[in-house]
Amino acid sequence: MASGNMKEIKRRVKSVESTMQITKAMELVASSKLRKAKARAEDARPFFDELYALMCRTAGQTKGLETVYTAKREVKKRLYIVIAGDRGLAGGYNSNILKLADTAYGDAEKPKIIAIGKKSVEFFSKRGYEMTAEYPGLAETIKVADAADISQTAVDMYLSKEVDEVRIFFTQFISPLTQNPLSMQVLPIVAPVGNAQPVSRIVDYDPSPEAVFARIIPRMITSLIVCAVNESYASELGARRTAMENATDNAQEMIDTLSLAYNRARQEKITNELNEIVSGANAL
Repeated sequence: MASGNMKEIKRRVKSVESTMQITKAMELVASSKLRKAKARAEDARPFFDELYALMCRTAGQTKGLETVYTAKREVKKRLYIVIAGDRGLAGGYNSNILKLADTAYGDAEKPKIIAIGKKSVEFFSKRGYEMTAEYPGLAETIKVADAADISQTAVDMYLSKEVDEVRIFFTQFISPLTQNPLSMQVLPIVAPVGNAQPVSRIVDYDPSPEAVFARIIPRMITSLIVCAVNESYASELGARRTAMENATDNAQEMIDTLSLAYNRARQEKITNELNEIVSGANAL
């Protein structure tokens, strides 16, 4: 009985060791990529924050000269740009951002989706959302041209009144242990309230606010998308590294427990054999 138990324990140890090799390799790969992705996200963050603040300030400065990008209208149809990962095994990274986007519209009509990342594409396709565009495998090697295509699609849909609101859902990288899923309204541009800085002088737009906005807003949105993708990709790698590190530690703990059980079973087998030998000798 002990012999059979020992064989089963050996099989389980080998299985766990094979799994641990995989999780350790994935942890090392994620760690290697994370350094570059983290630097890219952190370098772009001041630009990201200032760019969004600039868009809002600009919207506030055009008060009385309302443009199509700042005009308020009833929100009936929405467009969500949702950034998720291309792979799983990243803890709650994918589920957190996808759940946020899936519940953001409440009881209103389902939004149209521009899905960035394989997991985003799969999630919304399976749930009956109208897919405007799909971009799997984009995050690691995103180029400005790719973001410009997404931006132009969103702007065109907004200008044609196909949608009344555009939001981007991404995950902000805080640390390898902490990632923060966020929703940001892109269109219409909302002027800051409360602590908004007063405008020190009248801003003149040449030839007109509409013409200026038509040129700069798509470019601003393009830059926002690039920064959001960089933040999300760093978050994905951080979450995966942490998840694989925890999985490796758990596997090692399981191996230690199984090894202890194996040694006990082996000791039990040896003890039983010695008892049989002694009993046999006494019978003689």
